[in-house]
Amino acid sequence: MLARLRCPVCAEPLAPAPDTHALRCPRRHSFDVARQGYVNLLTGRAPHVGDTAGMVAARTDFLAAGHYDVVSAALAEAATRIVGPEPTGDGPDGQPGVGAYPLVVDAGAGTGRHLAAVLAALPGAVGLALDVSKPALRRAARAHPRAAAAVADTWRRLPLADAATALLLNVFAPRNGAEFHRVLDPAGALLVVTPTGAHLAELVDALGLLRVDPAKADRVTDSLAGHFAQERDEVHTARLVLTGDEVATLVGMGPSAWHTDPARLADRIAALPRPVTVTVEVRLTVWRPR
Repeated sequence: MLARLRCPVCAEPLAPAPDTHALRCPRRHSFDVARQGYVNLLTGRAPHVGDTAGMVAARTDFLAAGHYDVVSAALAEAATRIVGPEPTGDGPDGQPGVGAYPLVVDAGAGTGRHLAAVLAALPGAVGLALDVSKPALRRAARAHPRAAAAVADTWRRLPLADAATALLLNVFAPRNGAEFHRVLDPAGALLVVTPTGAHLAELVDALGLLRVDPAKADRVTDSLAGHFAQERDEVHTARLVLTGDEVATLVGMGPSAWHTDPARLADRIAALPRPVTVTVEVRLTVWRPR
């Protein structure tokens, strides 16, 4: 894993700095490793802080209940189909070397639950969770024994070597087509998950939530088509039966949490019929580097 990381300042390799909890490059740029297990590879100030501790706690509770397992399962199935479950290639001693283990990177990983599901399906792979939210990465660093975590801004140069990644996950997160292309192996794949118009449709009007842009699929294509070719496109749907508290948790973990008045939201949730049936519907698109 470490062999594939690069300094975000000069793109030189990183190595543990002696007698410190930090990584350092040959030009002596140094990056602290937090006691919670993630490394901060962000240079300067991020333009946004990502999910708050409250949003991360909400997401952790909701995902732990299995409500978005349809997404994790779809990613794991696609990953197995694309990468395969076993390491490939040998090191100089005849044993699998560092480069033999496929690297799975989740750009905008949040708590790392989807990455963990993919790694569970790929016992020969290692993983890296990237996010700007430190509260999220505290959890992502512990999401799976073969996963590491780093603070990084998807809109900037990713702290990875060229062609170092076998599989790149992007779930409800920003997309940087040029950087995704640079870090992906030419034989690798990008898995993008976005909501469809039916996603959480039962709650949008009732609770005044943000709507999915009707042109979402076109915008995704526009952001990636210059660097990738679409190989596969599939829609995955599940029906959830939720309590009022679970609805509040669901809203609290998404972008509507930034735009909804808490008191008004609580009143609207209380007025919903019980139990609350909610549609989860996402589009999973497989992209290959051009």
